[in-house]
Amino acid sequence: MQLHVTVESSDEDAAPVSFLLGAATHTVQEVADRWFGADSTFFKVLADDGNVYILRHHAAVDSWTLESFRSSHIM
Repeated sequence: MQLHVTVESSDEDAAPVSFLLGAATHTVQEVADRWFGADSTFFKVLADDGNVYILRHHAAVDSWTLESFRSSHIM
């Protein structure tokens, strides 16, 4: 899923500070982890809704995708 992401600076490995998912904008409360792939950087973030998201930045084309989501809410 494509995302619109705001980052802290213009560096290609800059961490996300917020992202638009559907109609909702989420503020990143914490970058819990970051790792590098062959052509992408992955960020595990805790958002202001309490959920955990894995965001992927494809540096070559400067695009972001949602790779994983984990809800903090008990069903």
